[in-house]
Amino acid sequence: MVGQSPLSPAEGRAAVLLQPFVHQVGGHTSMLTYDEHTVCKPLVSQELSFYESLPLAMRQFTPQYKGIVSVHLKKDSLGNLTLIASPGLGQPDGCGRLDSAGGDPAVTLWHKRKWSHTQVTKTFKDSCPGKMLLRTELQYHTDSLLEDANGKQPERKSHNPWGLHCHRQHLNRMSSKHNENKLHQFLLLENVVSKYSYPCILDLKMGTRQHGDDASEEKKARHIKKCEQSTSASLGVRICGMQVYQADTGHFLCKDKYYGRKLSPEGFRQTLRQFLCDGNRLRAELLEPIILRLKALLAVIRKQSSYRFYSSSLLIIYDGQERKESADHHLPFSKSHGANPSRVDVRMIDFAHTTFKGSKSNPNPTPYDGPDHGYIFGLENLIKILQNLSEGK
Repeated sequence: MVGQSPLSPAEGRAAVLLQPFVHQVGGHTSMLTYDEHTVCKPLVSQELSFYESLPLAMRQFTPQYKGIVSVHLKKDSLGNLTLIASPGLGQPDGCGRLDSAGGDPAVTLWHKRKWSHTQVTKTFKDSCPGKMLLRTELQYHTDSLLEDANGKQPERKSHNPWGLHCHRQHLNRMSSKHNENKLHQFLLLENVVSKYSYPCILDLKMGTRQHGDDASEEKKARHIKKCEQSTSASLGVRICGMQVYQADTGHFLCKDKYYGRKLSPEGFRQTLRQFLCDGNRLRAELLEPIILRLKALLAVIRKQSSYRFYSSSLLIIYDGQERKESADHHLPFSKSHGANPSRVDVRMIDFAHTTFKGSKSNPNPTPYDGPDHGYIFGLENLIKILQNLSEGK
């Protein structure tokens, strides 16, 4: 558990070089690739408590929790920083290693690079088919990564730079606050997009309130303002990030949280439609399975008394590579998230500010009765907009 010391690489399995997760589309915490099926993120006790006491009914809508691993910074003679995980007692036996052969070629490409915390401008060549996200140059110049000089975001990008942006900031924070020998604990979680060739991902910040119970007055005011000035207040949901594969160009169209904050309710609806367009047509066959899965989640959330999912996100995922078996679209929807014919998935993520009765990290949380009505409001509006899209409205 949390208090246990991990085995050293000599005592256990080989150390793992962590890489930025190339399919991270939102959030501010750096998500890192541990192996092909596992990602990791800095451990927050409140999030750990949520995963450890997760209601059975919610498990199909969250990433599988795989354990804890210790991580430390390593700096080479040129000042380049890397993050190294030391598999040990907190790590399940089923997890693999990044230093073994095989795996996702896109991840392997990242694996060969060392990232400097002062300079992360890199160029990638066209070298990996299939799961290749980074198809042309990947360059960093400013923090507003997806905006041009006029503050507008270009419609098409050949890559999604958000994960590396978060990784750069994370390395900066860690290197300024801690020395190399300090061990940091990270959560190991299922990589929910590992089964997709071209993962199209929509990251939605859910609910009408985003600040946690522990937020300072300053942070509380800041989050309230963000909600009031975005679709969080009017719809109970706002876009935090997106990548959608465009079949006509072979690139991903990407949007970030700054784009999402500026959207009106109509802009939100248009972007939702854009998320389901492959550059040639609307992927209408995806609407029904997404709606059915959202309705199933809604039924589960309505039964979770005392839970408040403040600042959590909802991922909607599908494969940008169209399936040829069009007859499959008429098959009945399967409750198993791994088996539905249109390869659609819906997952809740980010529970660092989730509160509930009986939380180990917070034995005396603010008492809330009944379900999270702000989250339910967002889900209901999301379903309604998708239903209107399905009906051609």
